[in-house]
Amino acid sequence: MKSAVETLNPTRVRLTVEVPFEELKPSLDAAYKKINQQVTVPGFRKGKIPARVIDQRFGRAAVLEEAVNDALPRFYTQAVDENKVDVLGQPDIDGLEGVERIADGGDLKFTAEVDIRPEITLPDFTGIEVEVDPIKVTDEDVEETLKQLRDRFASVNTVERAAAEGDIVVVDLVAKVDGEVPDDGTATGVTYEIGSGRLLDGIDEAVIGLEAGGTATFTTELKGGSAEGKDSEVTVTVTTVQEKELPALDDEFAQLASEFDTLEELKDDSRQRLVRMKEFDQATQAQERVLDKLMELVEMPYPEKLLADEVETRKHNLEHHQLPQMGLDIEGYLKLQEKTAEEFQAELVEQAQKGIKTQFVLDAIAAKEELAVNQEELTEHLLRRAAGSGMTPDQFAQQVVEGGQVPLLVGEVVRGKALAVVVEAAKVVDTEGNVVDFEDDEEETEAAAEVVTEVVGDEVATDEVAKDEATEA
Repeated sequence: MKSAVETLNPTRVRLTVEVPFEELKPSLDAAYKKINQQVTVPGFRKGKIPARVIDQRFGRAAVLEEAVNDALPRFYTQAVDENKVDVLGQPDIDGLEGVERIADGGDLKFTAEVDIRPEITLPDFTGIEVEVDPIKVTDEDVEETLKQLRDRFASVNTVERAAAEGDIVVVDLVAKVDGEVPDDGTATGVTYEIGSGRLLDGIDEAVIGLEAGGTATFTTELKGGSAEGKDSEVTVTVTTVQEKELPALDDEFAQLASEFDTLEELKDDSRQRLVRMKEFDQATQAQERVLDKLMELVEMPYPEKLLADEVETRKHNLEHHQLPQMGLDIEGYLKLQEKTAEEFQAELVEQAQKGIKTQFVLDAIAAKEELAVNQEELTEHLLRRAAGSGMTPDQFAQQVVEGGQVPLLVGEVVRGKALAVVVEAAKVVDTEGNVVDFEDDEEETEAAAEVVTEVVGDEVATDEVAKDEATEA
């Protein structure tokens, strides 16, 4: 076999391949054998039909087509390897029309146009500087944490007074749209904490000051149901007013709500937890900002077909998976975001470009630094991904293995390690001028992998997504 490569542009090449008839002979024999098992000819046992009879009954062209279809992937892969081309996606094959030439013992000739990874010049990571928020935990932060903990252990008592901020009320609701009550426009016995913002805009102002049996009317935009998004006149009737009673903040509460014996021990633990949370947030912030700076320093052409496919994939995932979970369609989403269709498309292209560049640049860094993933790192990443998918680790692992997606998980970890390398080399300071150092450990790498996956996109499909895709197909 002979092959040659022609560069069409920085991200696309054309491979020209010529295969002597002799090298096509094994695929031709396999084609005759396959057809032999599929057809029946009177006077011959199945599987024992001579080649000349198959040619006469079904045509030599059918055999050649089967042989070429069998051989083409092998010769294309061989050409890619011989020319050391780092291809992306599936090729566009051309030039296979001349079957008669092969029938006469001629060579198989074809061309394959395919996208390739662009060459990337990596910048000096040590020149990257970013600023992050400082780690500060105040007494007020600790008190807020303890308040949230007290809320969990609060008791609720019915009171005979007007409702106030922080109270819990039980209400009945009737919504009218254009003067009519929709089929799903009533709700009874709804429990709501005043000030939580978890129900309807305007309800807090309506119920504050009402005693049990009191009624008020307010106008709001409905957040769900058949009239979602429409303005409605809502009548709310308070049936019960309840007051939360928080437990005393003392040693007894510490023993009730935690493993500690004293309130001071509980406060110290709360402070340490807050510090760890802020450290994680600071590390994530640094990774995101370093990644943004890194992308600004790299110029890269985008493979047109890959970019178009990525834009379409992101649009498909949004329309068919993310928005339905939010109870929205694309029109509702655009209205909510106050964007035109053109602005939405431009945003998709920008996101796709950032995702592709992030993947390519971090892959280049991983190759330069010779980064690899060991079994322990892969297992830890799999456990974290399983927790986020809603599946057990065994279920997630089985799906990944059966779907041939292990390389995708490996790629996520490797890119996380590559980003961690860049962050370690960069200069990170907080807004108070303090230099921030990050340890190159497993937790930092995992956090970096999550940051990268957020930008690149989650390529590992969940069971539900896979089912949806199969249904649509």
